[in-house]
Amino acid sequence: MEVAAVLFVATVIRSAFGFGEALVAVPLLALAIPVRIAAPVAVLVSITVALVVVAQDWRHIHLRSAVWLIVPTFFGIPLGLMALKKIPEPAVKAALAIIIIGFSLWSLARHAHFELKNERLAGVFGFVAGILGGAYGMNGPPLAMYGSLRRWPPANFRATLQGYFLPASVAGMAGYRISGLWTAEVNRFFVWSLPGVFVAIFLGRELNKRMHPQRFIRYVHVGLIAIGTILLAQAL
Repeated sequence: MEVAAVLFVATVIRSAFGFGEALVAVPLLALAIPVRIAAPVAVLVSITVALVVVAQDWRHIHLRSAVWLIVPTFFGIPLGLMALKKIPEPAVKAALAIIIIGFSLWSLARHAHFELKNERLAGVFGFVAGILGGAYGMNGPPLAMYGSLRRWPPANFRATLQGYFLPASVAGMAGYRISGLWTAEVNRFFVWSLPGVFVAIFLGRELNKRMHPQRFIRYVHVGLIAIGTILLAQAL
């Protein structure tokens, strides 16, 4: 019951905003089940959300941006794995937290109207997302930063990020399979959670449709500040 409830809340967040569920799902799931089970379950749910959103709203995906974000990710993942082994985790999390919080505070300021007009820098954000994904499973913040700088409307923001997360999550699940972490117990928790996950996907979609574009971007930055604050607390 606890697992299904956590995944429901995390999925509502993911479906409404396109990101942000990772720091909700895995830490809370780890209170009820081992992390070696919690992480693969969360990734299976991520694949499910992405599949449904892409099937529903594929017309809203910025395909060029999605491709330019995805490809560099796979080059960043090995560096993330190296960083995980060689760089102290608190230092990385503290630096990431400061960057995220600083970026969002700057973006929320009235004078901050900078906008990316094209996909030229998408590869940079995708590469950083790969590094963070390989090290800590945190692809989301760089992608959210990119989407906010492109000033995407809520529907495009949500759909494009899912266009990114679908292949990225499938690759992650393949890694769990190879390492032997995709087990029958993982499947059992995933199947139990599915009814709530599907309800949460559609609830999040309705919330997304009702958000004004400018208000949506503010919510994104508030969410990023919350993520940065959590990371900073973990680093201290």
